[in-house]
Amino acid sequence: MKILLVEDSQQLNKALATVLKRSNYIVDSVYDGEEAVDYLKEYKYDCVILDIMLPKKNGLEVLKWARESKIETPIILLTAKSTTIDKINGLDLGADDYLAKPFVVEELLARIRALMRRKPSYTEESNLKFGDLVLELDSSTLSNGDEKVLLMNKEFQIMNMLMSSGSKIISLDTITKNAWDIDAYSTSENVWVFISYLRKKLESIHSKVKIKSIRYQGYYLDYKDD
Repeated sequence: MKILLVEDSQQLNKALATVLKRSNYIVDSVYDGEEAVDYLKEYKYDCVILDIMLPKKNGLEVLKWARESKIETPIILLTAKSTTIDKINGLDLGADDYLAKPFVVEELLARIRALMRRKPSYTEESNLKFGDLVLELDSSTLSNGDEKVLLMNKEFQIMNMLMSSGSKIISLDTITKNAWDIDAYSTSENVWVFISYLRKKLESIHSKVKIKSIRYQGYYLDYKDD
């Protein structure tokens, strides 16, 4: 599942992104309202975590734009404001939930799960498909017909990104930002190691899908049914 996290505090943004990634979510982090709008124009998300107090364009403006643009992605407002009028304004503009700071991260994760259960029509299928492959998002299982293999956390994160993008190239920078919590470990060498693991697992289930690379650009999936 892919989440857009919009929070201008770099420290809080990074902390929340780390928790979300460890819960097997793919996270795009942005720090102001204009950047949030740009990302919502370009990409599809299963959930948006949106702070109200943002530079350039505040969260309520982003929320209003999203709903007027027919973007029905569930949105959780995240803010230091906790007055009744703030909650009413956010909900009236189309927010699906509201969480005031400070909060316990387990509550945020629970609210995300609740939204996904309540609004399944907003989310993508629980399985991703490409070529002869099926990635079960709930169980982190990759299968080709009756043959299945369990993916570890980093393997799952990378395969999720690759299968979500189909044959499009995923940059090395995108992979490192989304799959690693600690900058020191987000290296091209580590990406290569986990790509190697994934290639072996694809072979183990006799998939015709291949993970291809383009030097200095990134990785993509290729499928030839011959």
